[in-house]
Formats: sequence, structure tokens, C-alpha cells
Amino acid sequence: MRILGIDPGYGITGFGLIDAQRGNSALLRCGAITTPAGMDFPIRLQMIYNDMVELLKLAQPDAVAIEELFFGQNVTTGIGVAQSRGVILLAIQQASIPIFQYKPMQVKQAVVGYGNATKHQVMDMTKRLLHLEKMPKPDDAADAIAIALCHARSSTSLLAQLQK
Repeated sequence: MRILGIDPGYGITGFGLIDAQRGNSALLRCGAITTPAGMDFPIRLQMIYNDMVELLKLAQPDAVAIEELFFGQNVTTGIGVAQSRGVILLAIQQASIPIFQYKPMQVKQAVVGYGNATKHQVMDMTKRLLHLEKMPKPDDAADAIAIALCHARSSTSLLAQLQK
């Protein structure tokens, strides 16, 4: 199963494509969709949408796993990320690819085994699970890989199999 993980943002949207087979996963590709900070926000959203459409065509994933929003201290930033996430979800839906959404705590639980794990612990475990020499950059791409791994591990669990 080819899983595309997405860490949504409007400045940087990370992506990570993995191949998950029988409990083993391999990183196929990762990177980021970026938009210039000074550009009008609607144009940035259009760039994200267009790049996501192109990425979906190139990656041809069987499923897309995307992080749900976590509103921390800065609600203004959260609103921009929510809008970016909206155009990303639209692109995925239009491509008729199944979408799976995970909270940050679910990603940490699936990858590390502990829902309150640190970012460093998630990155270290992601590196180990994929047998990587070093974590890919930027951090948004690394986060997206962890989201893809979360889906790989969650979708193949016995509970998930029973729910199907």
C-alpha cells in the first residue's frame, strides 16, 4: 500500500510517501510544498492546491493520511493552516483517494507507542522504522512521514481489520 502522509501548512506543507507491506515500510519520496511569505494569501492557497494536485498525480497513493489541526497559542496561524488544509483535502477528494485523518497524539502513539512523546522521539523512531541514516528535511517532511507511518500501523492493526 502506498501511503502519502501530509503535514498541512501554508508556508510549508510537508509530504512523505511510503510503501507499507506486511508490517514493513519503506520511504519512497518526501519533500515540501512551499509558498512565499509576502505573497497574497489566496494566491498561496492556489499554489498549494495546484502543487497538491500534481503531487497526487505523481505519487499515485492508495491512501492519504493527513494531520488534524491542533490549535495552540496562535489562533491566527491556525486559521491559515485550516484554510490550507481545506484546499489540500479538496485536491485529495477530487482525486478520489481515501482520506484518513489523525490527531498529533495518535501519530505519536502509533509511531512511538506513547501519546505524549516529544518531536525528537517521533523523529528518532521514524528513522529507525524506515532504516534511514538521517531524518529528511525539512521537519515538515519528517512529520508527514510519521503521519504516513501512523496510518500504515493503524490500518493494519487487528482492530482495524475487524472493523472492516
